[in-house]
Amino acid sequence: MLNAEDVLPDINDVLNTDRSSDEEASTMELNNQGQQRSTSEEYILPKKNSIYDHSFLMAFNVSGGSSKTSSRHHRPKKAYEELKNFTPPLTIKSKASHDSVIEHDVSGLTRTDNLPPPESFDALQCGGERIRTIIAALQHNVFIRKEDLIRNLDYVARVMENAHLDETKRLMEEDDVLSEMEPDSVPNEVRDWLAMTFTRSMSTMKRRPEEKPKFKSVAQAIRAGIMVDKYLRRLSIDIKFKTINEWNFDVFAINEFTNGQSLRYVGFELMQRYNLPNKLHVSLTALQNFLEQMELGYSKYHNPYHNLIHAADVLQTTYQINWLTDSELFAMFIAAIIHDFEHTGTTNSFHIQSKSDVALIYNDRAVLENYHVSAAFRLMRIDDYNIVSEFTNDEYRQFRQLVIDMVLATDMSFHFTQLKNMKSLLSMPENIEKGKALALVLHCADISHPGKPWHIHHGWTENLLEEYFKQGEKEKELGLPCSPLCDRENTLVAESQIGFIQYIVEPSFSVMGDMLEKILKSSDTGSSSTSPMPTKTPSPLPSPSPPSSAGSSNESRHARENANGQGKEPPTTTYQLGRLPLRRPWEDNLRLNKERWQANAEEEKRRRELKTIPE
Repeated sequence: MLNAEDVLPDINDVLNTDRSSDEEASTMELNNQGQQRSTSEEYILPKKNSIYDHSFLMAFNVSGGSSKTSSRHHRPKKAYEELKNFTPPLTIKSKASHDSVIEHDVSGLTRTDNLPPPESFDALQCGGERIRTIIAALQHNVFIRKEDLIRNLDYVARVMENAHLDETKRLMEEDDVLSEMEPDSVPNEVRDWLAMTFTRSMSTMKRRPEEKPKFKSVAQAIRAGIMVDKYLRRLSIDIKFKTINEWNFDVFAINEFTNGQSLRYVGFELMQRYNLPNKLHVSLTALQNFLEQMELGYSKYHNPYHNLIHAADVLQTTYQINWLTDSELFAMFIAAIIHDFEHTGTTNSFHIQSKSDVALIYNDRAVLENYHVSAAFRLMRIDDYNIVSEFTNDEYRQFRQLVIDMVLATDMSFHFTQLKNMKSLLSMPENIEKGKALALVLHCADISHPGKPWHIHHGWTENLLEEYFKQGEKEKELGLPCSPLCDRENTLVAESQIGFIQYIVEPSFSVMGDMLEKILKSSDTGSSSTSPMPTKTPSPLPSPSPPSSAGSSNESRHARENANGQGKEPPTTTYQLGRLPLRRPWEDNLRLNKERWQANAEEEKRRRELKTIPE
């Protein structure tokens, strides 16, 4: 592998040679005019479109083998040959002449409308030129407006991020074939040779002799935040085999498969399915950091039930039943992710009865729900976790309102009021307000485990009861009355679940199903006179397949920028429900699980009767 020093002559030699020749020419010109040469000589910037200007932007990496490269900022071999005999076009002029040139270039910084897209190759040259102009202006105290400086630096930063992403993707793609090798299928020496010859990874040079080389840089990719979509692409294949598209998704299996990181993996998988980070300008680094903090928050109190697995389960369930625009879908996903963030493992009633700080802050009203959403938005105020930094004020306001409404609606004390209001809306001819519909969807997803297969539902039931029993123990320690279902010795498990299914879950899902059918009918009626929009199939229908294409992110970005420049709302994709009749897969599971609990209740009853029989 060659370095830049092997391709170019020493840059200091080039500059010194060019400087001496230019000084001689300048001295002769000034002496002939009877003028004394100025003592404050400065170098002006190279001419635009010069080879020298490109040399600082190119990534020198000439390796043996094929010269074919997939990175957009690599140049052909001919360009490197031209640089060998190249002399940079530096000249010396007076300070006054130089300042006028710089002032002219600075005036160009105000024009940012026709800049090439940050992901294009031309943006590399344009960004370099603008940075050079800014540096020269600062050196000579030429005034630059703060707004122009911020816009140009932001543009250059986005160019660099795209260049880094593009190059890192290309490097990781080189490792794909090697990463598929079984550890024992190839001798160590052959693996070393493959890694050093056909990839740019040098990790094999730093390993211990007894260790086998590793070709996946997952940890580094997570830290950098650049290759999240790359390493998840391989994982997404496995997740697809584990039925992430289906209602009967086994989140416990996924959590075990991902070493206890199911929330971040499911979160990124679903976000990437709809290309939401690109469409909404969400930083992948910030999103990765945000999801990591969510997992830490869910693990803070080591809850058996209200943990990151529960958040991943609710998130996947909301994905199954939506019909939303990109921004609404993103709000739905984030609401599901944060809806129990830093849950204490105790109920609102416990906080109120124990007069906890959280209860005092939120005045005994939706105590935990208010805390969850507040803590999450406070986290977003930190730059490293700010997933909405590119949102306009209106976009942020709408996003925040949707998320708040959805999370607060998960307070169980609002359950019957929420169902009653939705039933009233279903009896009216008007369309259902989307915010209320989304709130019901998240509430149903939050209590959906009885509608899943028995092994999933039973696992969640045991976890929830264990959490309740721990709260009961705390209540006894504090001298508080034991809350319902919190007494480990006297709780009737089977009967409690029968009541939960019969009076809470079944009515909720019945109303939600009716709501989705009404929305579907309204959508079909409204779209009959317009061009059809892309459809997204919900859980009750087969395998959702969101639209995606290579150019979708760029087209969406350009449309958004153009629309925002004209003060209009940017176009957005709407994912609609499927066609009627709407299949309801939770119904069979609810019926089967209730029947099983009824059998268990009979068994529990017989055991209690046997205990009461005198010996």
